Amino acid sequence: MFKQDLSAAQSALQGCLDEIMSALPSSEVMAGMRYASAGGKRLRGFLAMETARLFDVDPAHALRAGAAVECLHAYSLVHDDMPCMDDDALRRGQPTVHVKWDEATAVLVGDALQTLAFEILAHPDTHPDGAVRAQLCLTLARASGAEGMVLGQAQDIAAETASAPLTLDQITELQSNKTGALLVWPCEAGAILGGADPAPLVEYARALGLAFQIADDVLDVEGDAILAGKALQKDADAGKATFVSLLGLEAAKARAQSLIDEACAALQPYGPRADTLRDIARYVVTRDR
Repeated sequence: MFKQDLSAAQSALQGCLDEIMSALPSSEVMAGMRYASAGGKRLRGFLAMETARLFDVDPAHALRAGAAVECLHAYSLVHDDMPCMDDDALRRGQPTVHVKWDEATAVLVGDALQTLAFEILAHPDTHPDGAVRAQLCLTLARASGAEGMVLGQAQDIAAETASAPLTLDQITELQSNKTGALLVWPCEAGAILGGADPAPLVEYARALGLAFQIADDVLDVEGDAILAGKALQKDADAGKATFVSLLGLEAAKARAQSLIDEACAALQPYGPRADTLRDIARYVVTRDR
């Protein structure tokens, strides 16, 4: 059932993005936006849709919030893949945007995807109440900017030239910013759309985000590059500290499972209605890409 629900969400999110982008002028940047935002797990968008469902939010509103965070995530990947950042040639099994086009186009594609995310949230179709739309924009800006995802990326870059490897506490903080913040936001967004207290869902998502990153570190060691659709073992080759290098492979897996247990426990107030969110948590540590 979970796989069918995830597949249905992926299709709905792609359809929403296609509809939104079809209204934009045709250009190389537009082609790059479509290319960069196609495919992927759609986990962030799915989280927005499922958390909103807990509060009987209009599915069309939740879908647009999900599409917005998928645009923001796609922008971050386009920029992260560039030579000045992680210098990756493959993403989702395809050439990265700067490889398929050029670096200037990749910068513009990322910029356009980022601004589109906020355009989607600010549009009346996302919610009739302007205060709700403003809160969605404010919280996404905080999650993705200098106190969230961008901060985490800056911390990651700084770690590459640091005199000593990061400690466990430092890498936990880094990844909570770089990866976790954009997994927390869609859960918060579902509650904002539903006029509900986001605290339990934020607790769930923080544990989920850290487990997600630990699982990524495990995949980087023992995953399949073809299934992952990107180069693996880059962190080890670069001598970067990861959860696996600091904890060891088996202890890292155990820590990820413990975090998933914490995430599921945080959903207790919602009872069986949150079962799909529990399935998402379990998926995070069993995925192969």
